[in-house]
Amino acid sequence: MNLRFCSRREFLRRAAVAGAALASPAIVPASVFGPNAPSNRITIGLIGMGLSMAGHHRRLLRRDDVQVLAVCDVERARREKAKAQTEQTYTARKPGGPYHGCAACNEYERILERRDIDAVIIATPDHWHALIALAAMKGGKDVYVEKPMTLTVREGRLLSQVATQSGAILQVGSQQRSERAFRRACEIVRNGWLGHVHTLYTQLGELPPPQTLPEQPIPDGLDYDRWLGPTPWCPYHPQRVQGNSGGGWRCFWEYGSRNNGDWGAHHFDIIQWALGMDHSGPVQFIPKGCDGAPYQSHIYADGARVWKNHPVKHGQMIQFIGERGEVLVSRQDGLETTPAELKNRPLAPGEIHLYESSDHQGNWLQCIKTRRQPICPAEVGHRSATICHLHGIAQRLNRPIRWDPLNEEILGDTYASLWLDRPRRAPYVL
Repeated sequence: MNLRFCSRREFLRRAAVAGAALASPAIVPASVFGPNAPSNRITIGLIGMGLSMAGHHRRLLRRDDVQVLAVCDVERARREKAKAQTEQTYTARKPGGPYHGCAACNEYERILERRDIDAVIIATPDHWHALIALAAMKGGKDVYVEKPMTLTVREGRLLSQVATQSGAILQVGSQQRSERAFRRACEIVRNGWLGHVHTLYTQLGELPPPQTLPEQPIPDGLDYDRWLGPTPWCPYHPQRVQGNSGGGWRCFWEYGSRNNGDWGAHHFDIIQWALGMDHSGPVQFIPKGCDGAPYQSHIYADGARVWKNHPVKHGQMIQFIGERGEVLVSRQDGLETTPAELKNRPLAPGEIHLYESSDHQGNWLQCIKTRRQPICPAEVGHRSATICHLHGIAQRLNRPIRWDPLNEEILGDTYASLWLDRPRRAPYVL
């Protein structure tokens, strides 16, 4: 048995066969036991080797309890570079000569069909999230999927149902939940220290408007048809497939909800957590400019109103304004409170203590081992993504949307309701 690189699933299968064959005690190496033994090593496939995956990849290669067995991307140069990086890292860390055990593939199906892979990380553009995550969970694999979890509301409901039915550990990449400042801000709000929170401001930035781009030759080594996947066919242009946060594919409605699905997916998720809405959501969505509205906003049933791109004090990311004070929060432990003493006030034993995680990817990996739910499971990711999608619908139709979060229905607008899902280009269908 190759104890160097043997998945948890394969190790346990082999161990069961070997155990049945043994009729007398055996001497077992110490490396078989412990947290980093082959029986505990999580084997991973990475799907979508762009900017979002780069950090995941680096962190995984530093861990002894994880092995990257395969990488996938529709761009040949990206997947070959990731394969080489993986194999070079494992060669340097393990004795016994060069390691050549990382596969590189164009089709994600090649990863999902492998029985020796336990889990996948999905960091493709948004329009591929649901197809891959559903197939992975149905194939018995655990899933980390970048935010927003899906492209449409109906996809999100389906993913949440399949995660529950399959028992898969699904973590959505809303990593601000694993940052101390955001958790602390949410605990201050949830415990009522500000009184009723009635107004919230958040900064999402702006993206360039979608453009009609001239067709250019598809470069060698790019499977452009598969990059488009279920979305409508459009002529190739490099700006359409680029993944930079200031533009690229996020500018186009075909592949997401623009900045609502970018920074909005992060900040709306934190607001949901703070307001105790992880299994519910707002009831109205108002696009910028509609009836003179100076900013996009959404409103909760208790009257709390969230304003997008309204200036936030001191350059922070989110501002909660309540009857008795306010909280401002951003990354890198940026937390301010009014009154100031709220920032360091300890939580009483009987108060709300939110799920604590300091490492979003690590939380997912630990939950794979324990089968505990992660900090941002499918239902939570679905509810936060729903806000992104509904803002996109309201913006594209330039009219308010009334939403029933219990039944997940748009009220009184049949045409808008059609946008709760989207047609999918064959053969890339659910």
